[in-house]
Amino acid sequence: MRDLHPWHVLRRPLGPQAHANDPECGQRPVPALSYHGSQRVVLLQTATLLGVLLLGYGYFWLLVPNPEVRLQQLGLFCSVFTISMYLSPLADLAKVIQTKSTQCLSYPLTIATLLTSASWCLYGFRLRDPYIMVSNFPGIVTSFIRFWLFWKYPQEQDRNYWLLQT
Repeated sequence: MRDLHPWHVLRRPLGPQAHANDPECGQRPVPALSYHGSQRVVLLQTATLLGVLLLGYGYFWLLVPNPEVRLQQLGLFCSVFTISMYLSPLADLAKVIQTKSTQCLSYPLTIATLLTSASWCLYGFRLRDPYIMVSNFPGIVTSFIRFWLFWKYPQEQDRNYWLLQT
């Protein structure tokens, strides 16, 4: 119970030496808060996207005084981000085709993407809003591409996790 107390957690050291003397945990290190090469790249990408969002916010609220024009430009801005979100899984397309394996793709995420983007497309169609329909349509297309990849290159079950027969 002592390990769950908030003050104990706050005083616990971070890094590889965090559990060095703890026989219960062995020598497994806690992830350190240092910046490795790949972490630095992700941090830089995240900071860049945050900067783009802040610049967009400043542009829309400070430089576009007309609310109707602001709404149209904001719709276009959000559509570009939504389309890039739906197209991002296709970055693994070359890897899937090259390795003939869909291990790097998530089947549940593909189903969720299809259902979400189809729902938003239907909602946008009902409202006759092209920003909603057009920006979510690539989610439907990329989901079907990923379903085709799952059909062409079925996932193999991990041999370590075969179901036990009873």
